[in-house]
Amino acid sequence: MPTPARSIRSMPIPIEESSTHDTTRIDDVRIGAVRALVSPAVLLEDLPVTPAVEALVETTRTAVGAVLHGRDDRLVAVVGPCSIHDHDTAIEYARRLKPLADELLGELIVVMRVYFEKPRTTVGWKGYINDPRLDGSFRINEGLRRARELLLEISAMGLPAGTEFLDLLSPQYISDLIAWGAIGARTTESQSHRQLASGLSCPVGFKNGTDGGVQVAADALRAAAAPHAFMGMTKMGVAAIFETRGNPDGHVILRGGRTPNFDAAGVEAACAALRAAGLREQVMVDCSHANSAKQYRRQVEVAADLARQISGGERRIVGVMVESHLNEGRQDLIEGRALAPGVSITDACIGWDDTVPVLRELAAAVRERRKAA
Repeated sequence: MPTPARSIRSMPIPIEESSTHDTTRIDDVRIGAVRALVSPAVLLEDLPVTPAVEALVETTRTAVGAVLHGRDDRLVAVVGPCSIHDHDTAIEYARRLKPLADELLGELIVVMRVYFEKPRTTVGWKGYINDPRLDGSFRINEGLRRARELLLEISAMGLPAGTEFLDLLSPQYISDLIAWGAIGARTTESQSHRQLASGLSCPVGFKNGTDGGVQVAADALRAAAAPHAFMGMTKMGVAAIFETRGNPDGHVILRGGRTPNFDAAGVEAACAALRAAGLREQVMVDCSHANSAKQYRRQVEVAADLARQISGGERRIVGVMVESHLNEGRQDLIEGRALAPGVSITDACIGWDDTVPVLRELAAAVRERRKAA
């Protein structure tokens, strides 16, 4: 009798006897290694926040929020190294900054710039968390520990810290110690970073796009102020869905683009875009990056221009950023060559001797603005 016909669906797919079902042929084919990552909860237990540090972070966040909502006429001044690469020089910088911050407390809310993650245009050193030994060993667990230790030590001096949130997981390890945060120009447009900002406990500044456009930052403010639901990692190191309430303490950071945007015309143009979007007309101005044409000494000139605007009554400038280190300039990270102490290995910074008069000039401008009120 003829064999009954079978449907195509029921016919078995022939498999060569020599073949094996190996998922590594399609999964993680470009992964060279996978190493265990310490859970945030373990690190936070080993390096807990103290009551004094908790109070500092909380009061600084509240103070910055008051500036953003018009209840405080001080200027937020985020100042410090482009990026942290050495614990001891960061501590020395903090020791110098603390008494100056206390001196100018009536006019400035000084937040030390403590940036651990460095965005790269192509390749290069990615920051203190990613490569704390500066040798390409990528000891990230060690970097997370060192970063938290440094933040605790700086905060214990009574000096609040600010940072840029670049990686989406690292905030679980350090964000409880951050009084003010930033989202960089290359990630302001990122939906993931906007969602992250919507759940962060600190005020967050979004930089304008690298082309100088402010609309992308305005869109980011609206997105970050709204509730979101997204996937992330809990402090126990478990994948979870986070539902946020939205962050009302967002603001724009003007960092320039194809042309600088720190001057009166740039501030007005940015505020016009914010006004059109129904947002608060206020900006923080980055004295570095494109606003200084990447010539670090010009930060002093940019700050002087901002001081003139502020002393003239400009109230929409609510903050400034200055890249500053113990010593001016920058240096290359070269294997086998010792680094000069207190000099940036990323963007060039002004030195401490220039930083002091810059902050005092800005504080004087705030006092003049009050007289005009």
